[in-house]
Amino acid sequence: MARRILVTSALPYANGPIHLGHLVEYIQTDIWARFQRLRGHECYYVCADDAHGTPIMLKARELGLAPEQLIEQMAAAHQRDFADFLIDFDCYHSTHSAENRHFAELIYQRLCEGGHIERRTIEQLYDPQEGMFLPDRYIKGTCPRCAAADQYGDSCEVCGATYTPVELRDAISVISGERPVVRESEHYFFRLADFEPMLREWTSPEHLQAEVVNKLNEWFEAGLRDWDISRDPPYFGFRIPGTEEKYFYVWLDAPIGYMASFRKLADERGIDFDAFWDASAAEGELYHFIGKDIAYFHTLFWPAMLHGAGFRTPSAVFCHGFMTIDGQKMSKSRGTFITARTYLEHLDPEYLRYYIAAKLGPGVEDIDLSFDDFMQRVNSDVVGKLVNIASRCAGFITKRFDGRLAPSLPEPTLYREFAAKSERIAELYEGRDYCRALREIMAMADQANQYIDAEKPWEVIKDSERAAEVQGVCTVGLNLFRVLIVMIKPVMPRLAADSEAFLNLPEQSWSDIQQPLLDHPIERFKPLKTRIDQQQVEAIMEASKQNLSGSDSGSETVSGQAGEDPSDGRLAADPIEPECTIEDFSRLDLRIARVAKAELVEGADKLLRLELDLGGETRQVFAGVRQAYEPEQLIGKHVVCLANLKPRKMRFGTSEGMVLCAGPGGDQLWVVGPEQGAEPGMRVK
Repeated sequence: MARRILVTSALPYANGPIHLGHLVEYIQTDIWARFQRLRGHECYYVCADDAHGTPIMLKARELGLAPEQLIEQMAAAHQRDFADFLIDFDCYHSTHSAENRHFAELIYQRLCEGGHIERRTIEQLYDPQEGMFLPDRYIKGTCPRCAAADQYGDSCEVCGATYTPVELRDAISVISGERPVVRESEHYFFRLADFEPMLREWTSPEHLQAEVVNKLNEWFEAGLRDWDISRDPPYFGFRIPGTEEKYFYVWLDAPIGYMASFRKLADERGIDFDAFWDASAAEGELYHFIGKDIAYFHTLFWPAMLHGAGFRTPSAVFCHGFMTIDGQKMSKSRGTFITARTYLEHLDPEYLRYYIAAKLGPGVEDIDLSFDDFMQRVNSDVVGKLVNIASRCAGFITKRFDGRLAPSLPEPTLYREFAAKSERIAELYEGRDYCRALREIMAMADQANQYIDAEKPWEVIKDSERAAEVQGVCTVGLNLFRVLIVMIKPVMPRLAADSEAFLNLPEQSWSDIQQPLLDHPIERFKPLKTRIDQQQVEAIMEASKQNLSGSDSGSETVSGQAGEDPSDGRLAADPIEPECTIEDFSRLDLRIARVAKAELVEGADKLLRLELDLGGETRQVFAGVRQAYEPEQLIGKHVVCLANLKPRKMRFGTSEGMVLCAGPGGDQLWVVGPEQGAEPGMRVK
């Protein structure tokens, strides 16, 4: 029975290009949607640009554009990249649209009528120079818990503490470099706790992965907090009805973009919108594919908002992990912050589609793009196994048998065996277990090649009395190839289309697998895929580094998720701090120190306890370098220490200095050391 399915991906933010990390999600979703259509189901795939928020406003100001101009340019670039990666949206829209305004206001109105919105005066940090309240990620200062410097306004990357921006010590505005002041402002809050019973019932393996259910249970135990859904001007977004100068927070109208995009599609094609969104809808199925970093919004706020406004909740929310490249976060300085466009200028998009699919399972684990493995897998699987089947058989059919397949199969059992496995492959696609599906498809490709090896058509053709057997052998081979092509079609649609043209076939569906091609004409074979060359990969890396010329963001690392929080200023280059004088700098007593001892700190994931020899004096320093170094790597190393930093008490002990480091943080952090010959105690000048 045909199903009615609506599928969405998280909306890419409209202030930057699509990169390879983003593509994990869109490729995963596109494969699933293509598979559903291939099975004969009514399946729609919609998305949109997430076009509101402070970062959009600031980026547009930086470029001298109106926000509307910026999001229009980004929308065009995003859609080009997606189209070239064969992402087949039925509708790609924008959250800055009439449809999105309509549903944002409607949902807000219904939540107000239900008593789920309340107003409350809160304290916020305000940048007097810029004339604006500051989002958490546009504030930096000293952690109020461990006194680590240069931390963002919502959490500390050294000790892991969370806090409000008002609690941050020595706070500065990332935008202007000025010290913000505390001001009061009235805000609007969504009472999430009103929906806890409904959310607890909805939170089940029927709707969510086990890992996400476990995380939600932690959030329930911690208590559901009210959600601030308003922002003060200046702000690029929709004004809240009934107010003069309050705007919907970007995360309120972003998921509503799913409804807006489908509304546009429904109006264009005459689709019944309510069949997919009405609370009583029994026919339509609704699935969201998202990155694990935005699960909180999609598994708590979003279903609660929908339920409170009289709309249906999602059939399921599927979370995926992030992408690393060669085992590390994407990095501009190493040339592994690779945009979709840079990749497309050098390599076939289907190679990345295949590789990502070969890594993706149904869970939320991160995946790694190893370029060595990428080349080996594509060259071996796609070219050496799958395409090789057609290459080995087509020439015989074209040259010796007038381009026509045999009227019968000499090995019908083998074909039936392949066709029978289609249901197993379908189950794996349905369950998003793409890596296992492709392993089984490639195992079948091995089996097909083994059949050809055993039959040796290149030798049999030399025997005039047995030459006719070759037509049958190659007909079996090409029929097995066709089965595999249909199976891999959701992953590699262009390869499938080119193969259909070669086999002289109309567009194939999943059910076509069951009937072999017999007494059928084929076209002359042309190479369907070629091997990846090492130089192509190196060109991508080099081009990614060259794209940094003139930029000050060479040390930036970016996690590979799609759907990053639009308020996360860490995706932009860190600003230059306010100017200091030579007198300010001369107050810093920087000394060479030797790490005499290094050890783990119990209860701290990011700290190491160091004993530093400063030339006769020993200091204890707690350094947030645990993710970058094992203790034994630092013992005996010469480092630069800020010796006159005021000691600070931590729950692990007192830290009596600071070790200088460079890098964006996490596992990409390097302690600063002197040239050879420097001795402990020497002052750095």
